Amino acid sequence: MEELYRLIEEKIRNAGYPDKIDGREFYRDVSDEADEREDGKYIFIIKKSDTLSYEGCMDIFEKEFDLHYVDIHDGGKVWHVDFDA
Repeated sequence: MEELYRLIEEKIRNAGYPDKIDGREFYRDVSDEADEREDGKYIFIIKKSDTLSYEGCMDIFEKEFDLHYVDIHDGGKVWHVDFDA
């Protein structure tokens, strides 16, 4: 799992997001969102603070999810992270 967390951090960094994001925490947030849903395709929003939120798209299957992209909204700016690329 550590490699997955590192990959998440790398994808976010490569998208130009200037602040540090913890891959483990990011994965946990998205996973918690997936756990609350039935199988299907979802657009989701996770509000982390007054200025930071994640908006993304994922497919949810019985025991896993596939995150396609996330837009990180922070301080009026947006960074698009494509996890399918």
